[in-house]
Amino acid sequence: MDAQAWDQRYAASELVWSQEPNQFVAAELADLSPGTAVDLGAGEGRNAIWLASRGWSATAVDFSHVALDKGARLAGDLSLEGRLTWTCADATRWAPEEPVDLVVVAYLQLPADDRRRAVRGAFAMLRTGGTLLLVGHDSTNLAEGTGGPQDPSVLMTAEDVLADLDGLEVRVVRAERVAREVRSADEHGGEERRTAWDCLVRVVRAA
Repeated sequence: MDAQAWDQRYAASELVWSQEPNQFVAAELADLSPGTAVDLGAGEGRNAIWLASRGWSATAVDFSHVALDKGARLAGDLSLEGRLTWTCADATRWAPEEPVDLVVVAYLQLPADDRRRAVRGAFAMLRTGGTLLLVGHDSTNLAEGTGGPQDPSVLMTAEDVLADLDGLEVRVVRAERVAREVRSADEHGGEERRTAWDCLVRVVRAA
């Protein structure tokens, strides 16, 4: 899907994603001391906004200017504008001018070659000791979970992501499949709970 298609999708509703940060982003990063961060493939910037609310100086990068404009308006309403930068660019090729302390890549679902370029590029943004956190729809979600992309070529496992980082000075903090509960209305007007499977990779740049 190209930038124009995503622009149309973001323009069609008030918020495509929730205003709250991704649950794994919030859980994994809550204890980190604020510094500089990049939210790569940020969409409407929910994770960047959460980081900024916790004192980070964050840059949200996405190729949809409609999504970024919506995020900027939301950040303005929350009085966070001074802590956020909104950059319209290709997340697989963009790079900051200076190394950063944290890069978040949440649900950037790409074919393997593009994913590898994005993951290695994200890692290259880090200063020594910086953290890369990636969360994505796991390959097993197609058969065992619910929702998410139905194209297996854009799904991944933690092992795939670690292979993308092969040859780099990486310290692995966490790399595994994780469960995410999804709630939806059932046919009787109640609530149905299902499990979606994600992959989570948290690494630190060792050198």
